[in-house]
Amino acid sequence: MAVRVGVLGATGAVGQRLIQLLDPHPEFEVAALTASESSAGKTYRQAAKWRVDSPIPADVAEMTVSATDPDEVPDDVDLLFSSLPSSVGADVEPAFCEAGYVMSSNSSNARMADDVPLVIPEVNAEHIDLLEVQRDERGWDGAMVKNPNCSTITFVPTLAALAEYGLEKVHVATLQAVSGAGYDGVTSMEIIDNALPHIGGEEDKLETESRKLLGEFDGASLTHDGVEVAASCNRIPTIDGHLENVWVETAEALTADAAADAMREYPSLDLPSSPDPLIHVFDEPDRPQPRMDRTLGDGMAIAAGGLRESTFGLQYNCLAHNTIRGAAGASVLNGELLLENGYL
Repeated sequence: MAVRVGVLGATGAVGQRLIQLLDPHPEFEVAALTASESSAGKTYRQAAKWRVDSPIPADVAEMTVSATDPDEVPDDVDLLFSSLPSSVGADVEPAFCEAGYVMSSNSSNARMADDVPLVIPEVNAEHIDLLEVQRDERGWDGAMVKNPNCSTITFVPTLAALAEYGLEKVHVATLQAVSGAGYDGVTSMEIIDNALPHIGGEEDKLETESRKLLGEFDGASLTHDGVEVAASCNRIPTIDGHLENVWVETAEALTADAAADAMREYPSLDLPSSPDPLIHVFDEPDRPQPRMDRTLGDGMAIAAGGLRESTFGLQYNCLAHNTIRGAAGASVLNGELLLENGYL
């Protein structure tokens, strides 16, 4: 029996990508779609301005969209995927959890809350058990797990692969695709023949979420990792794929060859959406590139390249597809982890 799932915010950019990934999923069946009041009562085909690079799934297209309210979602839905704007999710998501729904959320609200697991399954799957603390503290029958920001997801798996060398300082400069801002997020006059050297709130997300992801959970509380992280975020005129330049200082000596081996050998998971290998390491100095490498592992792999030793320690580039690995795919993978660990 497939697990019945719902998508909150189903008509938005990440919601549409969720629909694309869930339609052929081996374990999940889309059973509910929600959106704003203006979309409620319409078919999904009518409500969604479909912009994903594959046809709208026929069985989903004729489903009726409901309002984003716990009373409007069937009780037999086992798992909700949330792609709500954080301003909406802050109020709505807890209401669903109080009503007994288990949620895998891409929304940025509550990512840094002490009792909310922030998870990249290949990096910190054990943090999922923070849900037991969450349920005890909040009195919820439901539960909520978050995936991190799309730019955080891009470089943290590479850091996890190098953690055995003792991470001390990390500097990261991101070159982020326009799709990360949503369809209406950046106007053509802003981005064509240009680059935007600031993305509001983004630097803080990389600097704080990374330390939580790399932290230690002792069964009762989570201690953030002590690595120092500094980020600079830039928007560039690519459609999909966040490219990042990373400098890492470690306690133990780390050569480029050793780092490449550690990344290549970093394990994947036996979950449907986890790619193998997780990290694809290029020997070519001019890779990875967004247009050429963002769909590795069906868009779920991390690409790395340009590894070299510098005066600031190890230097390299990494890349991930921001709306698949960095958003919708990350939520689906967390949903698979919830199922694997008996939370559904």
